[in-house]
Amino acid sequence: MATPVHRVSLGDTWSRKVNPDIESERDKRSFNVERLTNILDRGAENTALRRTVESIIQNDPEFSLKDLYFMSQNERYESAIRKKVYFLRIAQRRGWSSTGPEVKYASRALAGDMGLGLHSVFLNALNSLGSEEQIAKWGTLGQRFQIIATYAQTELGHGTYLRGLETEATYDAATQEFVMHSPTLTATKWWPGDLGRTATHALVLAQLFCSGAWQGMHAFIVPIRSLQDHNPLPGITLGDIGPKMGLEHLDNGFLQLDHVRIPRENMLSRFAEVLPDGTYIKLGTAQSNYLSMVVVRVGLLLDEILPLLQRACVIATRYSVIRRQSRLQPSEPEAKILDYQTQQHKIFPQLAMAYAFHFQAISLVEFFQHAYSAILDSNFSLLPELHALSAGMKAMIAECCTQGTELCRRACGGHGFSKLSGLPSLVTKVTASCTYEGENTVLYLQTARFLMNTYLRIQTTPGFTSQKSLPQSVGYLTAPALARCPAQKAADFLCPKLYTAAWAHMAARLIKDSVHHLQTLTQSGLSENEAWNRTTVQFVQTAKAHCYYTIVKSFTQVLETLENEPAIQQVLKRLCDLFALHGILTNAGDFLHDGFLSGAQTDMARTAYLDLLPLIRKDAILLTDAFDFTDQALNSALGCYDGNVYERLFEWAQRSPTNTQGNPAYEKYLRPLLQSWRAKL
Repeated sequence: MATPVHRVSLGDTWSRKVNPDIESERDKRSFNVERLTNILDRGAENTALRRTVESIIQNDPEFSLKDLYFMSQNERYESAIRKKVYFLRIAQRRGWSSTGPEVKYASRALAGDMGLGLHSVFLNALNSLGSEEQIAKWGTLGQRFQIIATYAQTELGHGTYLRGLETEATYDAATQEFVMHSPTLTATKWWPGDLGRTATHALVLAQLFCSGAWQGMHAFIVPIRSLQDHNPLPGITLGDIGPKMGLEHLDNGFLQLDHVRIPRENMLSRFAEVLPDGTYIKLGTAQSNYLSMVVVRVGLLLDEILPLLQRACVIATRYSVIRRQSRLQPSEPEAKILDYQTQQHKIFPQLAMAYAFHFQAISLVEFFQHAYSAILDSNFSLLPELHALSAGMKAMIAECCTQGTELCRRACGGHGFSKLSGLPSLVTKVTASCTYEGENTVLYLQTARFLMNTYLRIQTTPGFTSQKSLPQSVGYLTAPALARCPAQKAADFLCPKLYTAAWAHMAARLIKDSVHHLQTLTQSGLSENEAWNRTTVQFVQTAKAHCYYTIVKSFTQVLETLENEPAIQQVLKRLCDLFALHGILTNAGDFLHDGFLSGAQTDMARTAYLDLLPLIRKDAILLTDAFDFTDQALNSALGCYDGNVYERLFEWAQRSPTNTQGNPAYEKYLRPLLQSWRAKL
């Protein structure tokens, strides 16, 4: 079988021949892989455009990722900046927009190894929070890269709790300027990408003081480096925060402001404005200034976080049909490790999650686009639900992708510990997502508070359930609910309506129980804050159940749209079934707690789950092929399309500097040590 040209991109001589163990996996196709790729890309035209960009990237030596794993931090940083600048020249020649899909596709092709990533975050925040005049001025400068900007929110002493940010912006009416200041060490901006060595400007989130009062957090554009020589401007102290667990190409930095003055016009003013005399005018809600974070979170899911789990699934699955170990039958050759049930149990739930999260992320993007347009028109009615959904989904997808990527790494045994597998860098990169743009536990609790408030409104507001104001994502709170699971055999658990109802039941019960527990504590004399703190473990579990239900429901809705494509519908339904049942079995105690499931029914669910594994096994390689990552994007000795794992791993290892340079430790330490013993002998 011929290898698709668009997937093989490393130029290895052995790529001309596909390993028969992986080739045999593709011989019998139960569905059209290309069609599934188009579905994932949301249209064949998007697939074609993406492959065009990928072809340009992989055929240009300037974009090579060769020897990436052997580079120092400085080399990684310079390489990422070089690729970005070179890409910008190509984009300009080809007429690609700085906000167009080509940028996203290029980043995908390069596994994110391009610099200036926070510049786009700045532009998104500007478009969300800036006035039309500010967007016209700063957006033009940013899109032309006449300035390079970062987004400076997190501080040394504060992260997700934004009301605790200490950086100050005090308005001086006499000069019509804001005085930006870091009053304490912990007010130092800490962690923003592109801040350490690159950015000329920063969008600084600070507490506004004007009209004799603190007005809360607002965003200010602050010049931080000279556009002539790149040196820090007066009053600016900044630099790199030092070695990190991963993301070596990114210059995460720190920033201290010492009474730095900026013009009044530099405060982003779509939702709030300070007049020349210092009068403060609020144009939106108290939550309006958090909109930029919602924008970033929604974009992160499809473009940054989820692809890391998808790549890990591709690598682990491909390696698992090449690696052979032990015998299933004494008379047979050693078996592919993917034929073992335990290996399937490690990898396939992660594969099912990758698909489930993909469809949920698309659903969230569609809801976001609808809500965002309304918000920009000063209709904030959907903002609470949008915030709750984006917070909960970011937390769940980041958490599960981190766990899933590590499971895929372990599923590759010792070779998964090698950087050349590509898996360790995926693990360290996705681990960061559990913290950036909102720490997961805090985000779960923000979702939980939305659920609590909605539940209380349903209980206390007559007629609320019949109003259009009931958020669609929590409609299950007023829908007729099953008190007991009706399943009588294992096959019943393969019914989407049954397991969707099961998740709705569990989520609704946990919301009810958590709220009632909170009320019991307050009635016992505890303050509302103390009672909340003593209920947060329950509320985190509640938010997780709500998110899982939402994802299951979203996946089943996708299946309904595929009635005319039975082959693809069938293979995706198996993944949907597996995702729903894996969650039920992992959280069996919550389903058993109130008798919704019996012990016998739990055994049925487990049987249904295990019976799905060999069915998914038949299509596992094809399902990962459908993600359509090029070899260059994977940058993995274990995960290339041709399956020539051992040849590639051995050849890549030869390129290690430790194999091509001398060994100074021998002359300094080993030789004297060996000679000292030889003298005694």
